[in-house]
Amino acid sequence: MSIMTMAWVAVAIAVVLALAVGYVMLRQRRQGLRRRFGPEYEHTLNEQDSRGEAEQELRAREKRFATLDITPLTPASRQTYAGQWTELQERFVDAPGPAVTEADELVTAAMAERGYPTEGFRQQLADLSVVHGRTLHHYRQAHEISTRATSGEASTEDLRQAMVHYRVLFEELLDDGDGHHTRPPETRHEQPALQDDSQQR
Repeated sequence: MSIMTMAWVAVAIAVVLALAVGYVMLRQRRQGLRRRFGPEYEHTLNEQDSRGEAEQELRAREKRFATLDITPLTPASRQTYAGQWTELQERFVDAPGPAVTEADELVTAAMAERGYPTEGFRQQLADLSVVHGRTLHHYRQAHEISTRATSGEASTEDLRQAMVHYRVLFEELLDDGDGHHTRPPETRHEQPALQDDSQQR
């Protein structure tokens, strides 16, 4: 084998190795995004024209999130929010519409206190998706029902479902952020009017 031939073989091997390494790195980054964003990965993929654009959007969310000062709620704040939610569930029985509106406001207040920007629903979704991507669809559905409720297009059952959906994100926001669920026990027990054993997180 001539020196020139050996050189071309070496180049070809180097190219193949480079492509293999690039593929592995791309696959690892993709798997990392899937793990971090959960169902939100597929949701973003469906909204974009290509997988590359969707993953670029998700990476942009990660970069923006890194600039935010997200902090856990204090034990006192968690206790206060838990009590407010319990009272809100009780008011739902007599005034479901206003209760759903208050639930939206309570979730937004908890977001703001933790450091999430709250201007614009789409931006809220983008910021929350970095940490809460696996349950974000609950917030999206709750907001959709709440919007319909303002024009009287939501039934009482719809409003009940909205409360259930809001509660999922609300409970996560009350967590201290280190993977240990230290929220007060009040938020772990549903009032009978809102109980939904079929709802899986």
